[in-house]
Amino acid sequence: MPPTPPGPFTGRSVTDLARDLRAGRTTAAELARLALDAAVTLDPALGAFVTVDPVGAAAAARRADQELAAGADRGPLHGVPVAVKDLIDVAGLPCTMGSRHFAGHVAESDAACVTLLRQAGAVIVGKTTTHEFAYGPTGDRSANGPSRNPRDPGRMSGGSSGGSAAAMAAGMVPLAIGTDTGGSVRIPAALCGIAGFKPAYDAIPAAGVFPLSRTFDHVGVLAAGPLDCLIAYRQLATGGPPPARDGAGEAAVRVGWLDPAVLSPCDPRVVEVARAAAGAGPAEVRLPGELAEALRETYATVQGAEASAVHADRMARAPELFDPEVLDRLRAAMDLPAWAYVKALDERPALAAAAESLFDDHDVLALPAVPLVAPPLEQRQTELDGRAVAVRAALLALTSPWNVLGLPALTVPAGSVDGLPVGLQLVCRPGREELLFRVAGSLAG
Repeated sequence: MPPTPPGPFTGRSVTDLARDLRAGRTTAAELARLALDAAVTLDPALGAFVTVDPVGAAAAARRADQELAAGADRGPLHGVPVAVKDLIDVAGLPCTMGSRHFAGHVAESDAACVTLLRQAGAVIVGKTTTHEFAYGPTGDRSANGPSRNPRDPGRMSGGSSGGSAAAMAAGMVPLAIGTDTGGSVRIPAALCGIAGFKPAYDAIPAAGVFPLSRTFDHVGVLAAGPLDCLIAYRQLATGGPPPARDGAGEAAVRVGWLDPAVLSPCDPRVVEVARAAAGAGPAEVRLPGELAEALRETYATVQGAEASAVHADRMARAPELFDPEVLDRLRAAMDLPAWAYVKALDERPALAAAAESLFDDHDVLALPAVPLVAPPLEQRQTELDGRAVAVRAALLALTSPWNVLGLPALTVPAGSVDGLPVGLQLVCRPGREELLFRVAGSLAG
């Protein structure tokens, strides 16, 4: 299918918009109108939005304009349109979690991250499609229908924050918020050709976000490029975001290339594009096979057990309201023994200690964000490097380890294969986030 035409925010960064607002070249009201109009004209082909809020957005935009005119400047997001994943409460708007179980449900209060957005002066224009209950990386299982990839609407946007990624990649908004439990910000960002950032665990508060797996749930941001992700992160982080700095006079960041083959079979073309984007000759880092396997098992056990606990009552009361694929996965997770869950939680500190050695000689690890380009909608099996692989497992393989470890991870556009985007993923220790953005900035330059 042909790509979606570019929207009004294509090629316009948050920094550009902030400059235009303060120079009087545009207004928050005009930016909100552009976003709302794009949702009407572009979204029918993509399914990125579940709800748009013209009344609320117009009121917020008016306030933003009045405040700026009075000299009250809340920062770089003041007056900027933002889309929010339909897993995150926005007071007065529907929050369906992509499920018929919550049809008609309206949030009574704002999630903590939405409160921070409002405090920063951002204008929330609507809610974006999520894979049902965020339980899937493909983005094509939702009561609202699939979210589609703007590069080719016949392909997956990725998930579970697929609507946020599609809205961003189509230029309908300049910034979007999502959640990431195993890659749900970074996977759709990579497949749609934008940037996505998952900070360290609990760096952005998750109160008011419907849980998938409380141990691994992160709130993250999606934007056209890494600088916009950093700007949003600085507004949303409550645990101390990285300071603003340009890196001048600082030592070069040591980047290590993590061979993705130990985590998943990969399309060799994707690996080649991502490695080329990582720069000239980063040193090799080997993830021990036993650590990779332990991270896979821990992720599957903890996420499955916690997700099934969240939905046990709904499965017993009204199983027919679930998407059949999501229900099958939840039922399978119910068979996990309690001892396996407790054991997996107990082993996480040892896994984190073992993973520390990956940073002995490197500040940032680089690897592909996903091992393949966006698959067709509904595809569940594929072949990678001569091996049959489940699409869901492949999509999660290179991102989920960093949720288990709670490490900051950023994906940025790296190039393309067959005209479809490839993402480069950068990972660091908590507290060293500025290094990710320095590396990403140098690649973009």
